[in-house]
Amino acid sequence: MKRFLIIFLGALFLIYICYFTFVSLVPYSEGTRTGELIKFSHKGVLIKTWEGEISQGISGAQIFQFSVLDSNEEVIKALQKNEGNYVKLTYEERYTTFFFWGDTNYFISEVEEAQSPHFRDR
Repeated sequence: MKRFLIIFLGALFLIYICYFTFVSLVPYSEGTRTGELIKFSHKGVLIKTWEGEISQGISGAQIFQFSVLDSNEEVIKALQKNEGNYVKLTYEERYTTFFFWGDTNYFISEVEEAQSPHFRDR
């Protein structure tokens, strides 16, 4: 019985490690989104995560929610600097997330300043 329990717990641990490796290394999709950065915050009670939103529509009806990993300090600083401005975000979508990564499956890897479509020269 003791041997079965050790093998069973070892197999569960191995499955969890494989799952974690898959989720952290394999993106579901990659792309870019452009919009006005309307929110960026460090939220949570016990575990704080970086969460943000960009508005992709004139009325604010199209909101793209995203997360940023704590280890990506350059992106965090760029987002803090550009709050209220138009930005182009490069992201990776994951199959799922863990509670200590963030609330969404979209993780930002790069931030660029963008020109507002309302002020383009015609």
